Amino acid sequence: MSTRIRLTALAATAALAATGGLITATPALAAVTCAPAVWKVQYFGNSTFSGTPKLTACDAAVSENYGYGDPAGVTLPKDNFSVRWSLTRDFGSGGPFRLSAATQDGMRVYVDGVRKIDLWKNVSTTARRTVDLTVPAGKHTLRVDYVAWTGLALAGFTYAPRTEAAVDTVKPLAPAGLTAVYNREGTARITLRWTANKEMDLAGYRVYRRLGTTQWAKVSGTSPLTSPSFTDATPATGQTFLYEVRAVDRAGRESAGSLDVTAVTVDRTGPAAPTGLSVVGDAWWATLAWQGVADAATYEVYAASAATGPFESLGTTTTTSYRTGAPVNTARYYRVRALDTFGNPSAYAAVTGDGVDRTPPKSSPVSLGSVVRADYTDVYWKQPDGFYEDFDNGGTYHVYRSPGTTLDPAVLTRVTCADEESDETSTGGTCHDLDMPEGTYVTYAVAAVDPAGNESALSAPLVVRTGDRVAPGPVTGVRATPRADGVLVSWAASNEDDVERYAVWTGARQADGTVKWLGPTSCREGTSDPLAVLCGDLPDGETYVYAVVAKDLWGNALLPSDPKATVVQATELDLRPSVTVVRDWDLGGMGYGTVIGGPAEDGPSINWRCDRTAECDDVVGYRISRWNAATEAYEPLHAGLLPAETRAYTDTTAARGTTHFYTLEAVRADGGVAGTHVWNCVFQDRV
Repeated sequence: MSTRIRLTALAATAALAATGGLITATPALAAVTCAPAVWKVQYFGNSTFSGTPKLTACDAAVSENYGYGDPAGVTLPKDNFSVRWSLTRDFGSGGPFRLSAATQDGMRVYVDGVRKIDLWKNVSTTARRTVDLTVPAGKHTLRVDYVAWTGLALAGFTYAPRTEAAVDTVKPLAPAGLTAVYNREGTARITLRWTANKEMDLAGYRVYRRLGTTQWAKVSGTSPLTSPSFTDATPATGQTFLYEVRAVDRAGRESAGSLDVTAVTVDRTGPAAPTGLSVVGDAWWATLAWQGVADAATYEVYAASAATGPFESLGTTTTTSYRTGAPVNTARYYRVRALDTFGNPSAYAAVTGDGVDRTPPKSSPVSLGSVVRADYTDVYWKQPDGFYEDFDNGGTYHVYRSPGTTLDPAVLTRVTCADEESDETSTGGTCHDLDMPEGTYVTYAVAAVDPAGNESALSAPLVVRTGDRVAPGPVTGVRATPRADGVLVSWAASNEDDVERYAVWTGARQADGTVKWLGPTSCREGTSDPLAVLCGDLPDGETYVYAVVAKDLWGNALLPSDPKATVVQATELDLRPSVTVVRDWDLGGMGYGTVIGGPAEDGPSINWRCDRTAECDDVVGYRISRWNAATEAYEPLHAGLLPAETRAYTDTTAARGTTHFYTLEAVRADGGVAGTHVWNCVFQDRV
């Protein structure tokens, strides 16, 4: 066995101290400071650690074999001397440790002053002891006391973390002191540095990076870093990156992340190249369009007459389209690139245009309407957008028609318009259709057409019932019902789709059986029933014939004398008074406010004059009377006489739907009658 191994090391302490070596020694009375995790060792010339140490030094490990002698470099007795090692260090997150002692003779081991190993006995063979314990996080002090009594002297002690995953459940502490420095002018790289962790079982570090609120991504590789620094080559995109560092131990447990740091990169990266670049031409313009690119602030547009250039700049735009003048039917080559806010360009996107106009007008005609006659149909429309450029250079409109009430693309007919008109600003037009089928439904649609023949989408459809020269058929269900205010003529609605209105004719049958038609002027319509009218004048028992004919939108109608027309006959009621009154009024003119049911809401009225001075000066008042069929008498409508200056009267109590008979008497002072006027009023209740 070799002896005095550590003594030889101690003999070299002067040279090591001069060069900053690990083991240093100083005189016993001098203060000694050892590096962290390095033992401070004290040598005593007795077995009780008493008095002033003979030597104080720094020792990298407790591993001594003195043999039968004493430590080299210090004067101690070969028996009965003692050595004390101590250190205070940061254990980081702490965790499970194993303390191992081997000694000949006595050894005691303390952690923070608490004895953990006790081999305090003079032995002739090596005594060994192993202790597993958990060291809390932070700083702790270890102390090893060794005494050599007699015989061989040997001292060995180690402490080490236990790194089995099943045993070590303590994560490392999160790294501290993380900084980030970005080299903007040179490498455009980010250098990260942080304070080394204190854990003895540390395997290394992992560096994570993210943008904004995205997930953290490990950027330090598959193996943990063994030094507290890392250089990241991020893309120079002007983005702000966040970093954190996590420590990982030999059990594979990862710490929480350090405090985050940020680094803002310089933007030297252009956007992605535009995609989907296309060119659509018309007779005057080429319109380029492409998909928007993230991070693009502007786009540059170039054109050339040859694929190899040279390309000239057409301009810039902040949108995703560009319109430029282009030669007709001539190839032209375009390219577009995006630039970000720092002027970094993307790659070019390229497209070739042939100058052929394939672009239809962008808007279809609107507001279609029609004017329909028996032998033609006029279709008119409006154009909502600026079609004038196409129109002024030969643009036009195409009018299409299909049978039925829906537009059927499979059976569309192009209409040949007679006297087609379009205004000079191309805001609309009219088509005079002479070739449409008569008496049926057709559906029209209109397209705007540019000079190259490109059609817009069809307009919204317009359904038209075309005209004809065929009169509607006979009206059915005709009835004539005498009433106190005339004859009510009613009928059933025609089932034909072009009927606009009905006409009711009144006629008188002649001695030879023919009918003399008097016209529809004596019949009046109301508002509540479109299929009935009230005809006639004074209900005095006369017999008339009635005919109802339907008139279509084009003015076609049967004459009442047509054999197909339905004719009915009715005799008026005779409501005339049974008492005859002589009309002898010769005092002045007469006027009537309501005759045959006029529009007055307050009843029939009359006005008069009294112009014969000699007779009228003797008139003291007037009496208005109305025939009461129930009493068969004329009964006054007012109490007493109307004043002599009265010249008008309205019967506000007259009932509608009947015929009223009246007398007006001018009464003298002696009670006699100066003049009598008789009149009647048919106060109709129209339907």
